[in-house]
Amino acid sequence: MPLPKTLTTSEHTDIDLKLVDGQWPDGISGEFVVVAPGPKTDDIGYQLCTEGHTSRLSLRPGTDGAASDRFAWRARKIRGPSVRLFEECRDVCTGGPAGYMSPFGLLNMANTAVMPWGDRLLATWDVGRPVELDPVSLEFLGEVGSKKSWGPSIPIPGVLPFIFTTAHPVVDPDRDCLWTVKLSPSADHPGHVETTVIRWDGESTEVRTWPIIGAHFNGTMHTITQTRNWLILGDSGNFKPDPGEMGGGERTVLIDYESPLFLVRKDDLESTPSGQSVPMKRFMIAPPTAHFYAVYDDTDGIRAVFENMDLEDLAIYHKPGDLDVYGDPIDPSQLGLYNMAMAPSSFTEVEFDVETGKVHGRAKLCEDWTWSKQLSAMDWSPAGLSKPTVHHQLLHGWRPHNVSRRALEIYKERVDPDELPSDETPATLVSMNRGSLDVRSRYDYPSTDVLPSSPIFVPRNPGRDRFGLEGSDPGGHDGWVVVPVLTDSGLQIDVFDADAVGKGPVARLAAPNGETVPLLLHSCWMPRAVPAPEAERLRFADDFEETDLALLDDRLKDAVHSVARDLDEGG
Repeated sequence: MPLPKTLTTSEHTDIDLKLVDGQWPDGISGEFVVVAPGPKTDDIGYQLCTEGHTSRLSLRPGTDGAASDRFAWRARKIRGPSVRLFEECRDVCTGGPAGYMSPFGLLNMANTAVMPWGDRLLATWDVGRPVELDPVSLEFLGEVGSKKSWGPSIPIPGVLPFIFTTAHPVVDPDRDCLWTVKLSPSADHPGHVETTVIRWDGESTEVRTWPIIGAHFNGTMHTITQTRNWLILGDSGNFKPDPGEMGGGERTVLIDYESPLFLVRKDDLESTPSGQSVPMKRFMIAPPTAHFYAVYDDTDGIRAVFENMDLEDLAIYHKPGDLDVYGDPIDPSQLGLYNMAMAPSSFTEVEFDVETGKVHGRAKLCEDWTWSKQLSAMDWSPAGLSKPTVHHQLLHGWRPHNVSRRALEIYKERVDPDELPSDETPATLVSMNRGSLDVRSRYDYPSTDVLPSSPIFVPRNPGRDRFGLEGSDPGGHDGWVVVPVLTDSGLQIDVFDADAVGKGPVARLAAPNGETVPLLLHSCWMPRAVPAPEAERLRFADDFEETDLALLDDRLKDAVHSVARDLDEGG
């Protein structure tokens, strides 16, 4: 059957969840935080481009106004300058493949990932600067770095910059800074983009920038990762723009068989003045991947685990008139969702040899049940990243009702429809041992009418490092895996023992009145939620000049000044 209909129709809402099964673990603590797009709208085809919303679930009952036996799920729209202008002047905003364009510039929807930095909280997406949120109220505080210090990816006039970046920056625990990237069209390689590394110290409104020599490619950079000494920047390879489709034609561009990665030494960046270029080491990875995570300790080599996207082309989403694998119309509720995987997903662990430029495979997992890789949970403490033990992964299963014949036709040279499974399969939560990728434990959801999503790892006895992330036995095995489960009968929260997910949930929360939420994306765990610390933050009123308003009529100029005043006044 199709995925839950409410994935595209629900509104984000506050819910007081109740325990309906099992026993809530005594030692679990902290906050589950997740970001997501809003419900599907008529003026943009792809749901992944709608406004960002953040939700926070306290893992202890009786908080945020909930009764002593209820768990508070609190949701807020991320109302930064872009979204406020969108709300005031929606009539001049036009949906496209990169989101909403407008006379103000490209709107920053910040709807893809959330990440903590101590007691601070950031939300991100691939076509806009990270934004900072208050961890308690979830209100917008400011965008990261002035548009002047970033410089545009594409120099389009307007108060909002077009910045093509990554949804997954990294916080450097040794240098106490945020590393991210900016992508810009390449002047020397038409159709490609070039890479600039961005560094933000968290205490100013400016960022530092370093163009990377030769780091050009023809895709996107959804993820970057790091070791103690290196940044690893990767072309996703599975979300590629198609100029013909942008012009109203049919999509013909395919995802790559392999994609490039660039290793940049942090010391080279730190020793080079901002604005000057820095060299890199180039590698090739196959198949393309959206998410990958390095072992932070690189004393014994540069290693990373890759969650590959084998024939999962995220640029293809369901459109009116699409038929599923069986020849039936795609359910109207699924229009705007991405096309599911057309082959089993694989997972690889590799090592990079900087001297030779070779990638050495260490382990691989790919089975007939590893369909439709979704998101993962891991120990994000510095100790856990330095010596990871377990990688927890959600897979959505083979979903023939959410694979279109249009996608199969585009990939007819790579996919034989006769070899696809005959029946759909449910979602799976699997724990893999790091290093070998052997299956440590596995849980298959009993029904295909639910969609587990956005897992996090919660350590046992956290607070042993300055970030508050490290538990008593770091690595990913000692604690819990928390998984939201989306259904048309109401939101559920499943809690698993991280060392034995195959035994099933040890506890389950549920919405008492069947309240549902739409599609959820990346999540994170915070040890606590306290008001954001004092820091210098970018004011929208300081981020544009009167010359940026030159192409706007009086109504739109007034809207810009109104939004700037409201943000200054906390409205």
